[in-house]
Amino acid sequence: MSLVRAILVTVQAVCNGVACTPPNPTPQKQRYHTEEMYILQIAPLIFKCHQIIAYLCAVFEVLYYLRTIIPFSSPIPPVTSMICPASPIPGTTSVHLTPAFVLGVVAVVLGAYIRLDCFKALGPLFTFDLTIHPEHRLVTTRFYAYVRHPAYTGSLLLVFGLAFSHLTRGSWMTECGLLRNERTALVIWAVWWLWTFCVGISRADAEDKEMAKLFKEEWETYAANVPWWFFPGLI
Repeated sequence: MSLVRAILVTVQAVCNGVACTPPNPTPQKQRYHTEEMYILQIAPLIFKCHQIIAYLCAVFEVLYYLRTIIPFSSPIPPVTSMICPASPIPGTTSVHLTPAFVLGVVAVVLGAYIRLDCFKALGPLFTFDLTIHPEHRLVTTRFYAYVRHPAYTGSLLLVFGLAFSHLTRGSWMTECGLLRNERTALVIWAVWWLWTFCVGISRADAEDKEMAKLFKEEWETYAANVPWWFFPGLI
């Protein structure tokens, strides 16, 4: 494993962590609920879990790197088995830098940038739960001038990037025994991304309905000018 990968995986985990941390507390009296499935309603909790998992993966990858550069007079079996429980698959170089990993890092950094920009654009209006602020206003600038729900665009990029970095060959997850089966990793990736996409769709629809009731003609004009939810020209 290279120093470059150790640095990049740390940067990726920090970017994901910052982007998944609520910028404001949720005012309980101003929340509104939808009829969506419970698994979609607990999105903030699940994102907190994936934040922890990303940090753990980064920690183990860095430990794996340190194990290769810090000389030991004799092996320490318990430590070695904890850092990498399984032996590398024959013919592979274990944890290493790959194009897929780099693409994943770029996606996470971009997703984090978009979400942080949304935090700034909405200010106190941005919460992780569905809420209506007493002084709610319609924000139509910055990324909101191109899509109506750019924060969810950022979330999709985060999940895409983390999956590309940690569920493909060369990662600690796939090389050290936890997800060595490529089919299992692919299924987890697909389910994870599909769940995130469903959360974005259900929340975007719920938020659009609330904004339409609150802002009426102003919302209709904005929605007509910005018809896309997440990606211009796609959806």
